[in-house]
Amino acid sequence: MDLEDTLLMMPGPVPVVPRILRAMSKPMINHRSAEFGILYDECREILADVFRTKNETFILSGSGSCAMEAGVGNIVSRDDTVVTIENGKFGERFTQIVPRYCNLRTVKSEWGTPIDLEGIAEALEEGAAAVTLINNETSAGILNPAAEVGKLAHKHDALFIMDGVTSIGGDNVDVDKWGADIAIVGSQKCIAAPPGLSMVAVSDRAWERINECKTRPYYSDLASYRKSANKTPTQTPYTPAVPLFYAMHEALRIVKEEGMEARIRRHHAGSASIRGAAQALGIEMFPQLDKHSSYSNTVTAMKAPAGIDGNDIKNGMKKRGIIIAGGQDRLSGKIFRIGSMGNFTARDMLTTIGTLELVLKDIGVIDRLGEGVEAAQAVLEKL
Repeated sequence: MDLEDTLLMMPGPVPVVPRILRAMSKPMINHRSAEFGILYDECREILADVFRTKNETFILSGSGSCAMEAGVGNIVSRDDTVVTIENGKFGERFTQIVPRYCNLRTVKSEWGTPIDLEGIAEALEEGAAAVTLINNETSAGILNPAAEVGKLAHKHDALFIMDGVTSIGGDNVDVDKWGADIAIVGSQKCIAAPPGLSMVAVSDRAWERINECKTRPYYSDLASYRKSANKTPTQTPYTPAVPLFYAMHEALRIVKEEGMEARIRRHHAGSASIRGAAQALGIEMFPQLDKHSSYSNTVTAMKAPAGIDGNDIKNGMKKRGIIIAGGQDRLSGKIFRIGSMGNFTARDMLTTIGTLELVLKDIGVIDRLGEGVEAAQAVLEKL
């Protein structure tokens, strides 16, 4: 099938609208020029609203994992300890990053189950330089309680490193109110730019630690990013991916035009429409929730029906031109996931759900078509 005929409905990367693609074809410019400085300044101005922060923001030429590593590597010394919170694939990634820089203490829960707030408090009481959290764990479709973790971090004088890669720009994320000292977002998720950039917001508390750190990474040294951003014109310390900055600039202009409140409502409606369709079709949600957690508002993780391999659902969708995601690692075959991130439309959601019904009917899970689409339509009409 021609790639132009496919619809990406996975938890990133997401479809990039023509307006953003065209921006990438602009002539190359000097990355030390006034033109680039103006572009970068405008991006940072809009990002402050997206992050809901008064903290300084920066754009790194690297994916979300680059920013995750920057968040850890810039604030710790070898003898420090960082507490990582893990209830999915990306929490596990922080657990893999931290030992490269300092001591690790992990608070684990089963993937897709709520994080252990009491266990986190106990881990922090033993002393820690920082605690990491995945706000929106896309591998399991669960939204973790960032505000509660932020309170625990500050109570125990630990920095709070929050991965908002798949929530910032599409969900209610308040970096300053939650006390996130280093907050991270990826370009190819809710902001709907191409992959390859990540953005960070850094608090005054974090800067105190960064300035004391003697073992900061070279390429992702946040102090270098700050120094370059204070130059005239505004710059990055190393050669940036200029075409991706063009794309990010245009994507952020689209975010600004839509308005963050409207964008968040649309993302909430998108995920709610999938959950409504799943209920109508008798498909069980995957995450287990408690009073502190909730379903993700940017990706919906569902259990594969009994006797069905979730990868068969994913592959059946692909044959019909819709790209969704299966389960990762230990969840492979057990779940399937549909993203609702970026500049998607109601038609995209209904097309995806209608196609899912066809796949489920073909493999004998449902007998008739239309119930899922009707349920989704009822939600989307409230937009």
